[in-house]
Amino acid sequence: MKNSRRHIRICGTGVAVPENVLTSEAIDRRFGLPIGTVFERYGVRARRYAKHESAASLAAKACDDALARAGLEWRDIDCLVAASATMDQALPYNAAMIVNELGNRARHIAAFDIGASCLSFLVALDTISYLVDCGRYRNVMIVSADIATFSLDWSTLGESAIFGDGAAAAIVRKSRPDEASCILASRVETHAESASHCHIKAGGSRYHPARSDVDFMPLTLFHMDGPRLFRIVSRELPRLMADLLEGAMVKLDQVRLVVPHQASRLALDHLAKRLRIDAARIVDILADFGNQVGASLPSALHHAIADNRLQRGATFMLLGSGAGVTLGGMVMVY
Repeated sequence: MKNSRRHIRICGTGVAVPENVLTSEAIDRRFGLPIGTVFERYGVRARRYAKHESAASLAAKACDDALARAGLEWRDIDCLVAASATMDQALPYNAAMIVNELGNRARHIAAFDIGASCLSFLVALDTISYLVDCGRYRNVMIVSADIATFSLDWSTLGESAIFGDGAAAAIVRKSRPDEASCILASRVETHAESASHCHIKAGGSRYHPARSDVDFMPLTLFHMDGPRLFRIVSRELPRLMADLLEGAMVKLDQVRLVVPHQASRLALDHLAKRLRIDAARIVDILADFGNQVGASLPSALHHAIADNRLQRGATFMLLGSGAGVTLGGMVMVY
């Protein structure tokens, strides 16, 4: 696989979460389960959920946090990319809603969406890196903001116990000649035969109430065939990782940190076991935030940086999967 090095530097990250917290103990009580059951079964201690916040308002806060940490201002940003798994509303697109939320802080800025479900941030970073490396944009704000809890089916426990809401942002610019920061290699692929295994049918034209003769409300709820998704990802991920490492011309033991999409406790544990990576090298924030969908991967990246687990010059990997079914990874030097 051809090495696709791009001279890109992540110069600031930020996060934002809703005020309200839903604990696993509260879910235990809701379903009449012994206290501790949900945490033991799903590995999530708490998750945030939005009541009055919108995805755009959370995105704006995450962006402001990233700017402050990067020592930049909105006038320094010439492009904003929304990389979310869910829509704030059907039209206009998410990036326009975020710019509207920002008001006069972000004027005359390019703004657009790049979407690939839970892997939207990785795909956006991969895509925009070429535009930054060639000089089309100077400083790009990539932000993922998802409010997933509104679409959960609380009539059964299932996946409802693992999801939370939140936003995360990262600012990227071209690396200077004296900086080692770069993308060594990236890989994204979609196995569309499994598209039906994870979906929300409502929200587009296919199942619009005006043309559907079935009850609309069930179509607005999230559905996932976890076992099937797990089998597909488990089967395909090792091969994708091997291709990725070959393209980056590094070995797995040279990768200081693996930053995965926080899909589930089972997925994170299986990743460590299958790839033979010790837990200290995997960023795991699932217990405190749950699966934040598209915001999950950049949130994990932010916490790795903020906690000083990822330091300049270190090689790390972004890795994950999402509805589609889409698999992806990226090897970078931070």
